[in-house]
Amino acid sequence: MLRVLSIFGLALLLALPARAGCPASPTPAFALPATGAAVAEGRPLTIIAFGSSSTEGFAASGPAATYPARLQARLREALPGRAITVINRGRGGEDVSEMLPRLGRDVIAAAPTLVIWQVGANAVLRRLPPAAYEAGVGAGLERLRAAGIETLLMDSQESPRLRAMPEDQRRFEAITARLAAAHRVPLFARGALMRLWESQGVPNSAVIGSDGLHHTDLGYDCVAAALADGIAAAVRPVLPAGNVAQAARPG
Repeated sequence: MLRVLSIFGLALLLALPARAGCPASPTPAFALPATGAAVAEGRPLTIIAFGSSSTEGFAASGPAATYPARLQARLREALPGRAITVINRGRGGEDVSEMLPRLGRDVIAAAPTLVIWQVGANAVLRRLPPAAYEAGVGAGLERLRAAGIETLLMDSQESPRLRAMPEDQRRFEAITARLAAAHRVPLFARGALMRLWESQGVPNSAVIGSDGLHHTDLGYDCVAAALADGIAAAVRPVLPAGNVAQAARPG
């Protein structure tokens, strides 16, 4: 699963057994009041992972190694005793224009507590007009808001194929961040997080596979770990007092 690691990167990974090989990183700051309320009230937590191949899990060793499956496992560890389901609604190769037609049937119809919408990489690779991307994602966010569904945006991975188009990559990252701010939804800045991992000595080739675009099993798990940390941190302040210690971050 792992590609060749630098000596420093390997030492860093081995020094972090609590993260099962994932590099240390700051806990994302997500504002998720509706998800927190569901957890506090003891309601089942249903998360839909919506997106393209990074969500579907292209190049993962199996369904259990995709980021949605790993997110479900990590959230169940972080929030024991709660009914948590993560549904994978990723479809490889899609850009926002292809995601929007299935937003109703694949996402809104299921009435999830939270949607994690991964978007942007195919817009870069296909050189989608930035205005069309911005309008499409904005329209999707408005539909989710109107349906009363809390949403978290995830931007593109840091990978060789996207690095080959640096201006487009940064342009679409900036648009995604602007959309998150304008629509008041949290942003999981995956690209920035992966650049941080690399600065800590973890090679991009450890978390991106030989196709230069999709995650390795380690990459999917580390994305899930960071997301789970952020979601758990967002809901813990509203947990009943007796459950706070129990819901401490998994070791």
